[in-house]
Amino acid sequence: MKPTIWLPEEKDEKVNQYLDRINRAPYVTIAAVLLGLLCLFTFIVLIGSF
Repeated sequence: MKPTIWLPEEKDEKVNQYLDRINRAPYVTIAAVLLGLLCLFTFIVLIGSF
């Protein structure tokens, strides 16, 4: 049986740099959706009060 020791390959560093650059949480999108929901809720409450 072959040993299960991992040895880094040449392309691993490029893959890690790509993943670090791409893999970000969409904080701006989350904030925009929450702000939109808050505005929608406020609009519905204001229209419902008339």
